[in-house]
Amino acid sequence: MGTLEIGRIAYTYYALHKLMFGLARNLGTQQGVNFCDGNDPIVAAAKLFALTGTGDGSAAPLIGNLSADQISVRLEQVDPVTGALGECACSVPGCDTANGGVPPDFIVVSLPDGYPVMPHIPLVPMDPIPLRPVVRVPYGGT
Repeated sequence: MGTLEIGRIAYTYYALHKLMFGLARNLGTQQGVNFCDGNDPIVAAAKLFALTGTGDGSAAPLIGNLSADQISVRLEQVDPVTGALGECACSVPGCDTANGGVPPDFIVVSLPDGYPVMPHIPLVPMDPIPLRPVVRVPYGGT
């Protein structure tokens, strides 16, 4: 029973990772996305597409109990002086492309609070396991 539960948890992690990779690739190739606007319609539609397979969210979610507000999209940029990778601020010298900033180098999609999976092993009390996959892809849009 334990082996089956480990397999189910591993499959759930893989499905979450694949969903988030698809979202990151989708956002990484879009044109005219304003990542600094929390209500950007392109980001919202991409999240709904990743979650349901439809841009309007009309279909059932591919992974139960996962919603768009659980998914975090973060921008990262390589510092030209130090070469270190860090979060890109939403400002004019940062990644606010709508106001003259530079595009990010990477898009990071994650589940900061995790996706809880409850293992079901008879006679073994367990707490939920929060799965926290993180996907980083190069940004190729403008």
